[in-house]
Amino acid sequence: MFVVSLNYKVPLTEIDQLQAAHVEWLKACYAEGVFVASGPKKPRTGGIIIAQCPRDILDARLAADPFARAGAADYEVTEFLARMTGPGLEAFKEA
Repeated sequence: MFVVSLNYKVPLTEIDQLQAAHVEWLKACYAEGVFVASGPKKPRTGGIIIAQCPRDILDARLAADPFARAGAADYEVTEFLARMTGPGLEAFKEA
């Protein structure tokens, strides 16, 4: 499983122009079963994505993000093993 931290490199006015395309990209990644959760940081300096897939697939999806294609965000990827989960999240447990 991966935690992806996006950090915006451009003003929010530029992020807002890319937001609709970014949301469509997110929806496609959810439809593929790649993303588990996502949302903006508070304060709005970027976002967080939780993903469960092979690393090469994640890297390909991140490269296709409209924020990445426009050079509007950097991505820090951290891999971890979800050894414990809360109720209802057992499907995400890893051995």
